[in-house]
This record gives sequence, C-alpha cells and structure tokens, in this order.
Amino acid sequence: MRNVVVTGCPRGDPGEVAKLAEFGVATVHEAIGRTGYLGPNIRPVYLGSRVGGTAITVVCWPGDNLMIHAAVEQCQPGDILVVTTTSPSSDGAFGELLATSLRHRGVRGLVTTGGVRDVAELHAMNFPVFCAAVSAQGTVKATAGAVNVPVSINGQYIKPGDAVLADDDGVLVVGKEEIARALAAAHARAEKEKASRAAFSDGQLSLDRYGLRTVLTQLGVEYLDHKAYLESQ
Repeated sequence: MRNVVVTGCPRGDPGEVAKLAEFGVATVHEAIGRTGYLGPNIRPVYLGSRVGGTAITVVCWPGDNLMIHAAVEQCQPGDILVVTTTSPSSDGAFGELLATSLRHRGVRGLVTTGGVRDVAELHAMNFPVFCAAVSAQGTVKATAGAVNVPVSINGQYIKPGDAVLADDDGVLVVGKEEIARALAAAHARAEKEKASRAAFSDGQLSLDRYGLRTVLTQLGVEYLDHKAYLESQ
C-alpha cells in the first residue's frame, strides 16, 4: 500500500446525495439492482439515524488511528468518513473527540469496519456512526496508511467522492457516476411501494398483487383443508 494523502478529490453532487438518502438504504438497494450493500456486520451504534454523504476514505493499520487524524483535514461539509484497516481490527479507533472535530467541518457521519467507543457521547451528540464493533480498547498513532484511495469493504468498491447512504438497515455505496441514475430508480421504486402500501391498507393480499399464486402453483404447492391434510399423511 502506498502511504499517501490524496487531496482535491471530486465528489458526487451533495444535493443529489442528500435526496438519495431520503429514500432509505433498503429502497435504494432494491432500486439499483441489489448492489453496493456493505453487509449486515456494519451496524449503527444507536438507532434513528438516516444520513447520506460523499466518501472520504481512510486505510489504517490495526490498532492505529493515525490516518483518521490525517483525514479530518481533507473533509468538507457533506462528507462521510469511511474507514477500514489493512487486516481485521475491532479496537476503538474513533470516539467523541474525533466526532467533535469532524462535526466542526460539516461531516455527516462515520462508517468503519473497525470499532468505536464513547457510544453514549456519540448518541448525545447525534453524530451518526456505523461500525462493526464497540470497544473501549484504544489505539496508537504510529503507522502510516492512506487517505482518499479506493477501498474495498465486504466486496464493495468505494472510491473517494462516491455516495454513502446509511440508516438503521445498514450502509450502501453508490458510485458518484451512478448517483443520478440511482436517484431516478429510487424515485420509481418509492412510487411503486407507495401504491402497494395503499393496496395493502385496503386489504389486498401480496399474493395477488405480486402474482405469487402462479409461482406457488408452478412450484407444486397444494392447498388442502385440515381434514384432507391429515388423511393424506
């Protein structure tokens, strides 16, 4: 890995990213073909946040948060810090003080494959954090890594400036060149869900609305009353 801090990276349009986040991770994920999801192990440290921003990527060594400190300087309003490590680490590399510094720069949240601490304080600050672990174990500041280089998290490729969406359902990345398309797809998906919601409120069954009775028939599913079922055993 090259030890580098890349400056001046292009970013996706912050207004479009914010609009995309309003649809929610699950809706956008479905709308764009079920791609970009960072997996179920990266979870919010507290519930209730829905946030979208442009990625500032960070690669740290395990047990070392030096490059998070280096990344703060590169952050702009509307960014989300995305942190990973060269090998797995659950140490608490991020907490209240770094969150305070990021908030001053207009950063919308943090996503990390590692650990965080000061959970109560982060909650009180209402600073959105999505992580793989919570740990009181601290870190050192001794090993060089990288800022604003492409990273891979659970098979998903994240470039600086890409859209990162996060809520109670998890974290999703959308390439900055795909944001406009994703926004249109998410809007169409949301309208479809709105119509289905109204139909279900009126009593329509999903079996009928989605044409699933035909699927059940094709799969050989039988409908038997209780007596007939017992007699068939």
